Amino acid sequence: MTPFTFARAGDTAEALRQGERAGTKYLGGGTNLVDLMREQIEAPTALVDVTGLSSGIEETGGGGLLIGAATRNTAVAEHRLIRTRYPLLARAILAGASGQIRNMATVAGNMLQRTRCAYFYDEAARCNKRAPGVGCDAIDGFNRMHAILGASPACVATHPSDMCVALAAIGATVHLQGAGGARTLPFTDLHRLPEGRPDIETLLEPGELITGVELPALPFAVRSTYRKVRDRSSYAFALVSVAAAVDLAEDGTVREARLALGGVAHKPWRAFRAEAALIGAQPSENAFRAAAEAALEGAAPLADNAFKIELAKRTITAVLAELTGVSA
Repeated sequence: MTPFTFARAGDTAEALRQGERAGTKYLGGGTNLVDLMREQIEAPTALVDVTGLSSGIEETGGGGLLIGAATRNTAVAEHRLIRTRYPLLARAILAGASGQIRNMATVAGNMLQRTRCAYFYDEAARCNKRAPGVGCDAIDGFNRMHAILGASPACVATHPSDMCVALAAIGATVHLQGAGGARTLPFTDLHRLPEGRPDIETLLEPGELITGVELPALPFAVRSTYRKVRDRSSYAFALVSVAAAVDLAEDGTVREARLALGGVAHKPWRAFRAEAALIGAQPSENAFRAAAEAALEGAAPLADNAFKIELAKRTITAVLAELTGVSA
Protein backbone atom coordinates (compact mmCIF):
# COMPACT_ATOMS: atom_id res chain seq x y z
CA MET A 1 0.00 0.00 0.00
CA THR A 2 1.28 3.47 -0.88
CA PRO A 3 2.19 5.53 2.24
CA PHE A 4 -0.37 8.25 2.97
CA THR A 5 -1.15 10.93 5.53
CA PHE A 6 -4.40 11.06 7.46
CA ALA A 7 -6.33 14.05 8.79
CA ARG A 8 -9.80 14.51 10.24
CA ALA A 9 -11.62 17.62 8.97
CA GLY A 10 -13.26 19.76 11.62
CA ASP A 11 -15.61 21.47 9.18
CA THR A 12 -16.39 21.68 5.47
CA ALA A 13 -14.04 24.62 4.88
CA GLU A 14 -11.13 22.70 6.39
CA ALA A 15 -11.98 19.61 4.33
CA LEU A 16 -11.99 21.65 1.13
CA ARG A 17 -8.61 23.22 1.96
CA GLN A 18 -7.09 19.81 2.55
CA GLY A 19 -8.85 18.38 -0.50
CA GLU A 20 -7.11 20.86 -2.82
CA ARG A 21 -3.84 18.96 -2.57
CA ALA A 22 -3.11 16.58 -5.41
CA GLY A 23 -3.49 12.93 -4.46
CA THR A 24 -6.02 13.60 -1.69
CA LYS A 25 -9.15 11.52 -1.23
CA TYR A 26 -12.08 12.13 1.11
CA LEU A 27 -12.73 9.18 3.43
CA GLY A 28 -16.19 8.15 4.58
CA GLY A 29 -16.84 4.69 5.94
CA GLY A 30 -13.98 3.28 3.87
CA THR A 31 -15.95 0.18 2.82
CA ASN A 32 -14.90 0.67 -0.81
CA LEU A 33 -11.91 3.02 -0.82
CA VAL A 34 -9.85 1.04 1.70
CA ASP A 35 -10.41 -2.15 -0.32
CA LEU A 36 -9.23 -0.38 -3.48
CA MET A 37 -6.15 0.88 -1.67
CA ARG A 38 -5.30 -2.65 -0.51
CA GLU A 39 -5.60 -3.85 -4.10
CA GLN A 40 -3.34 -1.01 -5.29
CA ILE A 41 -6.10 0.31 -7.56
CA GLU A 42 -6.37 3.54 -5.58
CA ALA A 43 -3.17 5.08 -4.24
CA PRO A 44 -3.97 8.39 -2.54
CA THR A 45 -1.16 10.20 -0.80
CA ALA A 46 -3.53 11.79 1.73
CA LEU A 47 -6.87 10.85 3.27
CA VAL A 48 -9.24 13.41 4.79
CA ASP A 49 -11.84 11.92 7.13
CA VAL A 50 -15.16 13.72 6.56
CA THR A 51 -17.39 11.45 8.63
CA GLY A 52 -17.82 14.16 11.26
CA LEU A 53 -19.46 16.49 8.76
CA SER A 54 -23.03 16.85 7.49
CA SER A 55 -24.69 13.80 9.01
CA GLY A 56 -28.33 13.43 9.93
CA ILE A 57 -31.73 13.66 8.24
CA GLU A 58 -33.96 16.72 8.38
CA GLU A 59 -37.16 17.90 6.75
CA THR A 60 -36.98 20.67 4.17
CA GLY A 61 -39.44 23.52 3.80
CA GLY A 62 -40.87 21.99 0.66
CA GLY A 63 -41.88 18.75 2.31
CA GLY A 64 -38.83 16.74 1.26
CA LEU A 65 -35.88 15.46 3.25
CA LEU A 66 -32.21 16.45 3.31
CA ILE A 67 -29.82 13.62 4.13
CA GLY A 68 -26.31 14.57 5.22
CA ALA A 69 -23.49 13.07 3.19
CA ALA A 70 -21.91 11.36 6.18
CA THR A 71 -25.13 9.74 7.38
CA ARG A 72 -24.67 5.99 7.75
CA ASN A 73 -26.70 3.76 5.47
CA THR A 74 -28.27 1.98 8.42
CA ALA A 75 -29.53 5.29 9.82
CA VAL A 76 -31.17 6.13 6.50
CA ALA A 77 -32.83 2.74 6.10
CA GLU A 78 -34.16 2.79 9.67
CA HIS A 79 -35.39 6.40 9.69
CA ARG A 80 -39.14 6.63 10.21
CA LEU A 81 -39.72 9.24 7.50
CA ILE A 82 -37.65 7.32 4.97
CA ARG A 83 -39.54 4.10 5.67
CA THR A 84 -42.95 5.76 5.42
CA ARG A 85 -42.41 8.35 2.65
CA TYR A 86 -39.78 6.60 0.52
CA PRO A 87 -39.98 2.85 1.19
CA LEU A 88 -38.13 2.09 -2.06
CA LEU A 89 -35.03 3.77 -0.62
CA ALA A 90 -35.14 1.87 2.67
CA ARG A 91 -35.61 -1.42 0.80
CA ALA A 92 -32.79 -0.67 -1.63
CA ILE A 93 -30.33 -0.02 1.19
CA LEU A 94 -31.36 -3.17 3.03
CA ALA A 95 -30.85 -5.18 -0.17
CA GLY A 96 -27.39 -3.74 -0.70
CA ALA A 97 -25.01 -5.21 1.84
CA SER A 98 -24.53 -6.87 5.20
CA GLY A 99 -25.55 -5.11 8.38
CA GLN A 100 -21.91 -4.54 9.29
CA ILE A 101 -21.23 -2.74 6.01
CA ARG A 102 -24.42 -0.67 6.26
CA ASN A 103 -23.36 0.40 9.75
CA MET A 104 -20.09 1.79 8.36
CA ALA A 105 -20.96 3.00 4.86
CA THR A 106 -21.99 6.61 4.33
CA VAL A 107 -24.48 8.05 1.86
CA ALA A 108 -21.83 9.94 -0.13
CA GLY A 109 -19.50 6.97 -0.09
CA ASN A 110 -22.26 4.76 -1.44
CA MET A 111 -22.90 7.25 -4.24
CA LEU A 112 -19.21 7.37 -5.19
CA GLN A 113 -18.35 3.68 -4.90
CA ARG A 114 -16.59 2.24 -7.91
CA THR A 115 -17.54 -0.73 -10.05
CA ARG A 116 -17.11 -4.31 -8.87
CA CYS A 117 -16.15 -5.51 -12.36
CA ALA A 118 -13.70 -8.39 -11.91
CA TYR A 119 -11.46 -7.04 -14.67
CA PHE A 120 -11.23 -3.69 -12.88
CA TYR A 121 -9.87 -5.49 -9.82
CA ASP A 122 -7.49 -7.73 -11.78
CA GLU A 123 -4.15 -6.01 -12.42
CA ALA A 124 -3.35 -8.62 -15.09
CA ALA A 125 -6.39 -7.59 -17.13
CA ARG A 126 -6.77 -4.65 -19.47
CA CYS A 127 -9.15 -2.07 -18.01
CA ASN A 128 -9.74 1.44 -19.35
CA LYS A 129 -11.34 2.46 -16.07
CA ARG A 130 -8.18 1.58 -14.15
CA ALA A 131 -5.64 2.57 -16.86
CA PRO A 132 -7.19 4.68 -19.65
CA GLY A 133 -6.33 3.61 -23.17
CA VAL A 134 -5.22 0.04 -22.54
CA GLY A 135 -8.45 -1.65 -23.62
CA CYS A 136 -11.28 -3.60 -21.98
CA ASP A 137 -10.92 -7.36 -21.48
CA ALA A 138 -14.51 -7.67 -20.29
CA ILE A 139 -15.89 -7.06 -23.78
CA ASP A 140 -14.52 -10.34 -25.12
CA GLY A 141 -14.21 -12.02 -21.74
CA PHE A 142 -16.74 -13.39 -19.25
CA ASN A 143 -19.32 -10.60 -19.15
CA ARG A 144 -22.43 -12.10 -17.57
CA MET A 145 -22.64 -9.29 -14.97
CA HIS A 146 -21.94 -6.43 -17.35
CA ALA A 147 -23.90 -3.59 -18.93
CA ILE A 148 -26.59 -3.85 -21.59
CA LEU A 149 -27.47 -0.13 -21.63
CA GLY A 150 -25.29 2.96 -22.07
CA ALA A 151 -22.01 1.07 -22.48
CA SER A 152 -19.25 1.98 -24.92
CA PRO A 153 -16.36 0.24 -26.71
CA ALA A 154 -14.17 1.51 -23.85
CA CYS A 155 -16.12 0.05 -20.91
CA VAL A 156 -19.04 -2.27 -20.18
CA ALA A 157 -18.88 -2.19 -16.37
CA THR A 158 -21.98 -1.62 -14.26
CA HIS A 159 -22.55 0.65 -11.27
CA PRO A 160 -22.86 -1.52 -8.14
CA SER A 161 -25.07 0.57 -5.85
CA ASP A 162 -28.62 -0.36 -4.86
CA MET A 163 -29.25 2.87 -2.95
CA CYS A 164 -28.39 4.95 -6.01
CA VAL A 165 -31.04 3.22 -8.11
CA ALA A 166 -33.68 4.32 -5.63
CA LEU A 167 -32.28 7.88 -5.52
CA ALA A 168 -32.44 8.03 -9.31
CA ALA A 169 -36.09 6.95 -9.29
CA ILE A 170 -36.99 9.46 -6.57
CA GLY A 171 -35.37 12.30 -8.52
CA ALA A 172 -33.00 13.36 -5.75
CA THR A 173 -30.69 16.38 -5.86
CA VAL A 174 -27.03 16.24 -4.84
CA HIS A 175 -25.63 19.13 -2.77
CA LEU A 176 -21.97 19.95 -3.42
CA GLN A 177 -19.38 22.30 -1.97
CA GLY A 178 -16.15 23.21 -3.72
CA ALA A 179 -13.61 25.95 -4.27
CA GLY A 180 -16.14 27.80 -6.42
CA GLY A 181 -18.85 27.65 -3.75
CA ALA A 182 -21.98 25.59 -3.32
CA ARG A 183 -23.96 24.06 -6.15
CA THR A 184 -26.49 21.30 -6.79
CA LEU A 185 -26.83 18.58 -9.42
CA PRO A 186 -29.80 16.41 -10.34
CA PHE A 187 -28.90 12.95 -9.10
CA THR A 188 -29.39 11.51 -12.58
CA ASP A 189 -26.61 13.83 -13.82
CA LEU A 190 -24.05 12.96 -11.12
CA HIS A 191 -22.70 9.80 -12.77
CA ARG A 192 -21.30 9.76 -16.30
CA LEU A 193 -21.67 7.14 -18.99
CA PRO A 194 -18.29 5.68 -19.99
CA GLU A 195 -17.98 6.98 -23.57
CA GLY A 196 -14.23 7.26 -24.23
CA ARG A 197 -13.18 8.00 -20.62
CA PRO A 198 -14.63 5.46 -18.22
CA ASP A 199 -12.08 6.49 -15.60
CA ILE A 200 -14.00 9.79 -15.18
CA GLU A 201 -17.06 8.51 -13.36
CA THR A 202 -18.89 11.61 -12.10
CA LEU A 203 -19.31 15.32 -12.80
CA LEU A 204 -17.60 16.29 -9.54
CA GLU A 205 -14.90 18.93 -9.85
CA PRO A 206 -11.45 18.18 -8.35
CA GLY A 207 -11.61 18.55 -4.57
CA GLU A 208 -15.38 19.00 -4.59
CA LEU A 209 -17.24 17.50 -1.63
CA ILE A 210 -20.72 16.04 -1.48
CA THR A 211 -22.47 17.59 1.52
CA GLY A 212 -25.90 16.01 1.19
CA VAL A 213 -28.63 14.57 -0.97
CA GLU A 214 -32.11 16.06 -1.03
CA LEU A 215 -35.23 13.99 -1.60
CA PRO A 216 -38.07 15.99 -3.16
CA ALA A 217 -41.58 15.93 -1.81
CA LEU A 218 -43.06 12.98 -3.70
CA PRO A 219 -46.31 11.95 -2.04
CA PHE A 220 -46.94 8.97 -4.32
CA ALA A 221 -43.57 7.46 -3.32
CA VAL A 222 -45.49 5.84 -0.44
CA ARG A 223 -46.60 3.44 -3.21
CA SER A 224 -43.08 2.33 -4.10
CA THR A 225 -40.74 -0.61 -3.83
CA TYR A 226 -37.34 -1.98 -4.79
CA ARG A 227 -36.73 -5.45 -6.17
CA LYS A 228 -33.29 -6.96 -6.65
CA VAL A 229 -32.68 -10.07 -8.74
CA ARG A 230 -29.37 -11.76 -7.95
CA ASP A 231 -27.64 -15.11 -8.01
CA ARG A 232 -28.10 -15.72 -4.28
CA SER A 233 -30.42 -14.26 -1.70
CA SER A 234 -27.89 -12.08 0.10
CA TYR A 235 -24.52 -10.36 -0.28
CA ALA A 236 -24.60 -10.43 -4.07
CA PHE A 237 -24.68 -7.62 -6.63
CA ALA A 238 -27.72 -7.22 -8.83
CA LEU A 239 -28.14 -8.96 -12.13
CA VAL A 240 -31.09 -6.61 -12.53
CA SER A 241 -32.83 -4.39 -10.01
CA VAL A 242 -35.90 -2.16 -10.26
CA ALA A 243 -36.91 0.86 -8.16
CA ALA A 244 -40.44 2.03 -8.91
CA ALA A 245 -43.21 4.32 -7.66
CA VAL A 246 -46.67 4.72 -9.19
CA ASP A 247 -49.32 7.43 -8.80
CA LEU A 248 -52.84 6.40 -9.80
CA ALA A 249 -55.51 8.94 -10.77
CA GLU A 250 -59.09 8.75 -9.50
CA ASP A 251 -60.13 6.91 -12.66
CA GLY A 252 -57.48 4.28 -11.98
CA THR A 253 -55.11 5.28 -14.76
CA VAL A 254 -51.44 6.00 -14.16
CA ARG A 255 -50.99 9.70 -13.47
CA GLU A 256 -47.23 9.55 -12.89
CA ALA A 257 -44.58 6.88 -12.48
CA ARG A 258 -40.94 6.68 -11.51
CA LEU A 259 -38.72 3.85 -12.66
CA ALA A 260 -34.99 3.20 -12.43
CA LEU A 261 -32.87 0.13 -13.10
CA GLY A 262 -29.70 -1.24 -11.56
CA GLY A 263 -27.26 -3.89 -12.72
CA VAL A 264 -27.70 -2.91 -16.36
CA ALA A 265 -25.61 0.22 -16.94
CA HIS A 266 -22.52 2.19 -15.99
CA LYS A 267 -24.74 4.45 -13.87
CA PRO A 268 -28.09 4.09 -12.11
CA TRP A 269 -30.43 4.00 -15.12
CA ARG A 270 -33.54 6.20 -14.96
CA ALA A 271 -36.07 4.72 -17.39
CA PHE A 272 -37.62 7.93 -18.71
CA ARG A 273 -39.10 6.25 -21.80
CA ALA A 274 -40.91 3.70 -19.67
CA GLU A 275 -42.25 6.41 -17.39
CA ALA A 276 -43.65 8.30 -20.37
CA ALA A 277 -45.23 5.12 -21.75
CA LEU A 278 -47.07 4.54 -18.47
CA ILE A 279 -48.73 7.94 -18.16
CA GLY A 280 -52.44 7.66 -18.88
CA ALA A 281 -52.32 3.87 -19.15
CA GLN A 282 -54.82 1.61 -17.44
CA PRO A 283 -52.80 -0.69 -15.18
CA SER A 284 -52.48 -4.06 -16.87
CA GLU A 285 -49.86 -6.64 -17.62
CA ASN A 286 -49.85 -5.54 -21.27
CA ALA A 287 -49.31 -1.88 -20.36
CA PHE A 288 -46.50 -2.77 -18.00
CA ARG A 289 -44.86 -5.02 -20.57
CA ALA A 290 -45.03 -2.17 -23.10
CA ALA A 291 -43.32 0.13 -20.60
CA ALA A 292 -40.66 -2.51 -20.00
CA GLU A 293 -40.06 -2.79 -23.73
CA ALA A 294 -39.56 0.99 -23.82
CA ALA A 295 -37.14 0.83 -20.90
CA LEU A 296 -34.94 -1.73 -22.67
CA GLU A 297 -35.07 -0.10 -26.10
CA GLY A 298 -31.55 0.11 -27.47
CA ALA A 299 -30.16 -2.58 -25.15
CA ALA A 300 -26.92 -4.03 -26.54
CA PRO A 301 -26.08 -7.38 -24.93
CA LEU A 302 -22.69 -9.04 -24.85
CA ALA A 303 -21.94 -12.72 -25.34
CA ASP A 304 -22.93 -13.79 -21.82
CA ASN A 305 -25.59 -11.30 -20.66
CA ALA A 306 -28.39 -11.26 -23.25
CA PHE A 307 -30.60 -12.88 -20.59
CA LYS A 308 -30.62 -9.56 -18.71
CA ILE A 309 -32.92 -8.00 -21.31
CA GLU A 310 -35.80 -10.39 -20.74
CA LEU A 311 -35.03 -10.58 -17.02
CA ALA A 312 -35.30 -6.79 -16.75
CA LYS A 313 -38.56 -6.71 -18.69
CA ARG A 314 -40.13 -9.39 -16.51
CA THR A 315 -38.93 -7.73 -13.32
CA ILE A 316 -40.31 -4.33 -14.36
CA THR A 317 -43.65 -5.90 -15.26
CA ALA A 318 -43.85 -7.78 -11.97
CA VAL A 319 -42.91 -4.77 -9.84
CA LEU A 320 -45.47 -2.50 -11.51
CA ALA A 321 -48.11 -5.19 -11.13
CA GLU A 322 -47.26 -5.52 -7.44
CA LEU A 323 -47.58 -1.77 -6.87
CA THR A 324 -50.95 -1.48 -8.62
CA GLY A 325 -52.56 -4.74 -7.53
CA VAL A 326 -52.65 -6.22 -11.03
CA SER A 327 -52.49 -10.00 -11.33
CA ALA A 328 -49.42 -10.78 -13.45
